[in-house]
Amino acid sequence: MATRTTSPVRHPALDEMGLSQGKKARLYTLLYEHGLKNGTLLLLPIDQGLEHGPVDFFDNPDSIDPDFQYRLASEGGFNGIALHLGLAEKYGHKYAGKVPLILKLNGKTTIPSDDEAFSPLTGTVEDAVRLGAVAVGYTLYVGSPRQEEDFNQFTEIRFDAERLGMPVVMWAYPRGRDIEAKGGRDSYYAVDYAARVACELGADVVKLNMPKASHEKNPKPYPTLQHNDEERMTKVVRSAGRTLVLVSGGSKVGDDDLLAKVEIAMRSGATGLIFGRNMWQRPFEKAIDITKKVKDILGRYGA
Repeated sequence: MATRTTSPVRHPALDEMGLSQGKKARLYTLLYEHGLKNGTLLLLPIDQGLEHGPVDFFDNPDSIDPDFQYRLASEGGFNGIALHLGLAEKYGHKYAGKVPLILKLNGKTTIPSDDEAFSPLTGTVEDAVRLGAVAVGYTLYVGSPRQEEDFNQFTEIRFDAERLGMPVVMWAYPRGRDIEAKGGRDSYYAVDYAARVACELGADVVKLNMPKASHEKNPKPYPTLQHNDEERMTKVVRSAGRTLVLVSGGSKVGDDDLLAKVEIAMRSGATGLIFGRNMWQRPFEKAIDITKKVKDILGRYGA
């Protein structure tokens, strides 16, 4: 874990983000009326069944039923849950108004190669309004050979979201053969670039992986940067500008490593976390226990 050398970086306040009234109201609901109600975010995603297939549910067979994640989000005091339209329609009625919904609007399977990654639409902003969502989610594959289609598709979603006052959370994922040729999807260069793309394209919130050390194939000057974990994450948050940053949990890791990631993310100026498999790939009581530990850290970074 990186040593703390500076005071925490402050993430943007709602008044600084240039939001429409509807977007500001919905983000306020997420930040200050749910979870710790202190301006931090802890979101529970369950889009992995589409993105990865049923394989992710083997570690905890109970988790294949989305009511498991909804109940965890409710009893664990998450700020919201993120999932696709089918799960929202079939499982969300019981929790409507109790667990804020972020409706994912595009997705893909892992069956085709990621060489030309693209995530087609699976829902609309109107679906999100109909289901009472507080935000929509969109996966954009930064650097994919199909990024022109991706940019155009995202622009249509952003237009509808602005028209209907719906915040947009971008899953900004570097993908494709050109990204791999320049050092890989989670390299410092790739994640830093993805953060800036999210800000430039108009995302209100961006989900990012924690950047790894620079790769020798990264464009200059990244290979020469001798930054530690916290310094890299701080740089990424600054690249995101006035777009709020959420750090992804990724694949399940040990509790100590997970909590160290939380500390680094929050010290670096992230608004919060979007942790899925690290939370729900556990029996329910253990999932509640790790949630409490994560929230104890978030409680020190609220505004």
